[in-house]
Amino acid sequence: MNDLTGERIGFVVTGSFCTFSAAFAEAAKLRAAGAKLTPIFSEHAAGTDTRFGKAADRVAELEEICGRKAIRTIPDVEPLGPKNMLDLLVVAPCTANTAAKLAYGITDNTATMAVKSMLRRQKPVVLAVATNDALGASAKNIGLLLNTRHYYFVPLRQDAPREKPTSLVADFSRLPETVALAREGKQIQPIFG
Repeated sequence: MNDLTGERIGFVVTGSFCTFSAAFAEAAKLRAAGAKLTPIFSEHAAGTDTRFGKAADRVAELEEICGRKAIRTIPDVEPLGPKNMLDLLVVAPCTANTAAKLAYGITDNTATMAVKSMLRRQKPVVLAVATNDALGASAKNIGLLLNTRHYYFVPLRQDAPREKPTSLVADFSRLPETVALAREGKQIQPIFG
């Protein structure tokens, strides 16, 4: 992995709860490479207990990985861009709901405000999409984002094509190299595998 010493990276978590473990493992790799990580949670990700774990435990887990408290409110996340507090933003996992809001410029929660805050300075935003309808209703939103400057995608693959034919999930193991290339303004290839 590339050296990320001193790179200030925001790590946004949205509600694809079944992928938290994979995303958090890659956050640990980014930190081990020297990145200074700021954990950021959408309201749903920070407040919803699921069969994949209690919300408070998951927040505490990422805070431990990052070595700092998570940002969980719109007022706390808004200054990240204006005050130039981060170099790059990762959204991992990025749900279909979040992708749709980003595609249409809707800013109504902590995750979307974090992205808007970074885009105002034209900083890179890396999306690790995980959704059961990526090749269905969400395809148009993903397509819009693929054609929008400053967004970079972690490579996607069908995770269960027979059981869930429209589902795509990011290959989270490729997140660190996606981040490294996004810092240079380059999209990792291939995007779909």
